[in-house]
Amino acid sequence: MLIGELSRRTGASQRSLRYYEAQGLLTADRGPNGYRDYAEDTVATVGHIRALLRIGLSSAVIRAVLPCVRGELRDPTRFTWCEDLRAVLTRELASMDDRIDGLRRSRHALATYLADS
Repeated sequence: MLIGELSRRTGASQRSLRYYEAQGLLTADRGPNGYRDYAEDTVATVGHIRALLRIGLSSAVIRAVLPCVRGELRDPTRFTWCEDLRAVLTRELASMDDRIDGLRRSRHALATYLADS
């Protein structure tokens, strides 16, 4: 399928789809005219990519775990995963918690500074 059809079927913009391809998240064959030609299963893959982006994973992490993600397109947030994916997501959650803690400390310091001014 061409990029316009993939965009319509997934709700992802053509620009996003080209970005996913540039990041190594999608692959497409090229027709003799140079147009991208995506396989049918790319629809589900785009759904998974978008779900993983929504939960805050970077494209680098998604590229690493995408081979483990399987499931129905009807709900791309509900997928089965291999044990490697669980370990990566657990590390990402811990990293997010660390960033949140750092932001809380920074916020507290700023609020204290403003209160003392």
